[in-house]
Amino acid sequence: MAHGGPRMDDDRRRAYGDTFQQGGEHYDRIRPGYPDDAVDWLLPANARTAADLGAGTGKYTAALAARGLQVVAVDPSADMLAQLQRKLPGVTTVVGTAEDTGIAGASMDVVTVAQAWHWTDPLRASTEAARILKPGGVLGLVWNQLDTGVPWVHRLTRIMHAGDVLKPDFRPRIGPEFSGLEGHDTRWQDPLSTLDVMELAKTRSYYLRANEGTRTKVLANLDWYLHDHLGHSPGAPIGLPYLTHSWRARAV
Repeated sequence: MAHGGPRMDDDRRRAYGDTFQQGGEHYDRIRPGYPDDAVDWLLPANARTAADLGAGTGKYTAALAARGLQVVAVDPSADMLAQLQRKLPGVTTVVGTAEDTGIAGASMDVVTVAQAWHWTDPLRASTEAARILKPGGVLGLVWNQLDTGVPWVHRLTRIMHAGDVLKPDFRPRIGPEFSGLEGHDTRWQDPLSTLDVMELAKTRSYYLRANEGTRTKVLANLDWYLHDHLGHSPGAPIGLPYLTHSWRARAV
């Protein structure tokens, strides 16, 4: 069994997860996608079916569908799934959770959880993933995070209160149903404008849960940092550096 990362109690997990129940259209427009290298590394060569759990608006689902997989997208937010269906009408959507997907047993070649494993109960979600996977199927866990190895990005994350920066020794916690956990890192840039970066801050759980005074302060600090301190013109294009962590393990 692999261990690592902070554990979150059920009440806190639900509270933070609930911040994403609405606002799917804004989230879909501004949140980054995933680099090809990260997706291709994770997928087994013979994969035909995939379940994307915590699919949200379909950022990772789109990458799976683009590779010709038959995809089922599962998410607790009907608002998020409505955005997904508009983009990806060929994908089956299910309102559910990683712990209770409603998907038939032994029907999937790969189960992916992108940017959402930390919202789950990892042991219960592992049991459910193993149930719906075919023998030897792959569980893939993915995190996009701002690349804090770049000094200006590190300060940006502090201003945004971006809490999804993983520690260097992080390993996701998975259940005994899986073995052979291995990781892969991909560095890349998302072509955003400075105003897009400010909009990105509005999709973070810290901002979504904050009062109006705190929100105003965050945006004012970002405005100062991007335009006055770093010297970018408002709306100027910048390449926002990301680091994508991918993990894969096989069902025992």
